[in-house]
Amino acid sequence: MTQARSISLSKFTASVQAAVKAAVAKHPKFSVDVPNAITVSYLIRGIPVPEAILSAVTMAELQTFASDIAAHVAGAHPEMAELISRTPGAQGAVLSVGRHVICGIPPFLESVKVER
Repeated sequence: MTQARSISLSKFTASVQAAVKAAVAKHPKFSVDVPNAITVSYLIRGIPVPEAILSAVTMAELQTFASDIAAHVAGAHPEMAELISRTPGAQGAVLSVGRHVICGIPPFLESVKVER
């Protein structure tokens, strides 16, 4: 069994702040403030999209597909509809990590914000 690891929240926050500063300097279109907190909430529920499909669609098409999934789920489960409707944007979620993309329902507002 893998042992749990611990990291310093202040060191982690500082490294995120430094990363954001460096990224903004490199990509001026993304003029964002340096964060003072980290939000943990992006565990979406969804399906993977095969790379062959990803190479043939736009991001707008992918977002529309994800929104259709979210709308269908919300329609089938009234308790989910209520949670989704309280989420800003109330649309499907697209999560991309490396070359792995998942489309599905968005994270809900019940998230954890970690501050120093």
